[in-house]
Parts: sequence; C-alpha cells; structure tokens
Amino acid sequence: MAIQIKDLDQLKVMRRAGLLVGQTLALLRENIKAGMTTDALDAIASANIKRGGGTSNFLGYHGYPKTICVSINDEIVHGIPGPRIINEGDIVSIDCGAIIDGWHGDAAFSIGIGNVASADQKLMDVCEESMWVGIAAGKNGGRLSDIGYAIEQYINSQGKYGILQEYGGHGIGTEMHQEPHVLNFGKAGNGPEIIPGMALAIEPMITRGTAKTKVLADDWTVVSTDQSRGAHFENSFVICPDGKPFVLTAIDGGKSELARFGVEISDLLA
Repeated sequence: MAIQIKDLDQLKVMRRAGLLVGQTLALLRENIKAGMTTDALDAIASANIKRGGGTSNFLGYHGYPKTICVSINDEIVHGIPGPRIINEGDIVSIDCGAIIDGWHGDAAFSIGIGNVASADQKLMDVCEESMWVGIAAGKNGGRLSDIGYAIEQYINSQGKYGILQEYGGHGIGTEMHQEPHVLNFGKAGNGPEIIPGMALAIEPMITRGTAKTKVLADDWTVVSTDQSRGAHFENSFVICPDGKPFVLTAIDGGKSELARFGVEISDLLA
C-alpha cells in the first residue's frame, strides 16, 4: 500500500483533529490523580472529544471497547479502562485519538502519580525525549529509518532500557494506522524518502527491563514479560509543503521542543 500524501487543505483538517487530541491529553494530565479509576479518565476524554466536534478513533477499532487506552506500570500499551484504581507511585500511560471530518489525530504520554521512584521518572523522561529526538530527525529529504536510528541511539545513550520491537509508529491520515510502519530502532539512511505531505505518528515504547512483551487475556493489554515498568510517548507530525515540520498533536505545533534541536516549524498550519 502506498504512503498517503496530504495537501495543505487536508493537513489543516488533520491539525484540527490533532489539536483536539492534544487538548484532550492536556485535560487528562490536569485531572489524573491517585484514587480515581481508569474509567473516570475515559469518561473525561470521551466528553472532551465530543465537545470538540470529534469522534474517537479507538472506540470500536477492531472491537476495542473504550475511548482511550490507559496502561499502568508493567502495562506498556493498549490497557483497557475499567474499575482499576490509580495509586500513588504508578506510571500511567494514556493513548488517545480523534477523528474530525474523516481525518485522524493520535498521541500519547506517560505520567508519574505523586512521588515516583527516580528510576521511573528517568524512564519517562528518556522515552519522551527520544520521541522529540525522533521527530527532529524526520527531516524533509531524509529517510524513514533516520527516525528510528535517532530514537534508538538516544535511548541507548541514557542507560539500559528495553525498546519494544513488535510495536512502533505509523503513518496517519484518513486512517489511524497507515503505511509506513515506523521502527524505534535500526540503521539510518533506509526506507522511503521523507517528503512534504507525509504524516507520521512517532511513538517510542520502552521498559526498565526486557523488550519482550505478551498480550493479556483481554486480547489488548501489552505487558512486559519480566513485569518491568514501561513508558509510552507519541505525537503525530507532518512535513508541510514548505518543507518544514509541524507537530499536529502538540498544542504549539512542536515549536518549543523542536527549537531545542535548531528545527524551525512551519507556519502554514499555525
């Protein structure tokens, strides 16, 4: 299947979807606290997506029953919200997506609840920074594998972490998951050329232990096989027609984070 290339008008709708996702995640970040259920977070997200004129792209996806994914501690991705109580010291990873006028947004973050272990905080910091390193490496005219290479090199420079192999980023547009698959590891200089109109969701997933995972009996929740804690960050970005990037799911388009790498974002979607 070919990689979907978007024109500026299509990207403007994707920005609306991406911004709604970013705003929903910001709302969840503000409201999450020890003692609440993961279902309560799902209700907040569902209401905000509806309020923003969007629909959830997770709900009903291959039968998925909720609006967001909420994964705790050794659950790395795809945890299903329910009656589980969030506790002090937990790592909570939240993944959210929305559709507006047929175009998709997708993003995720991990957060520590209250006082978390310093090693857990570093895990999250390393994962988040690797995402920005990867986005910064996704330059117009570069190659797709430049992103995974940059992510892997950064993570390995920070300590011994398990980088999930079976899961990665993806193209995004009129579907949530499109070609190409974006690895979080590998050699630079391989794969399709990164060109204007190409939109990619970049999502490193790492653990404090093994990279090996298994799926629980619910057929969704992915956990580390050694019960080590994990982290998951994601943003969707695009190369605009002017050759500059724009982070569709970041409130500021990625301006503040990418500036640290000397990368200027496009003003075509601002």
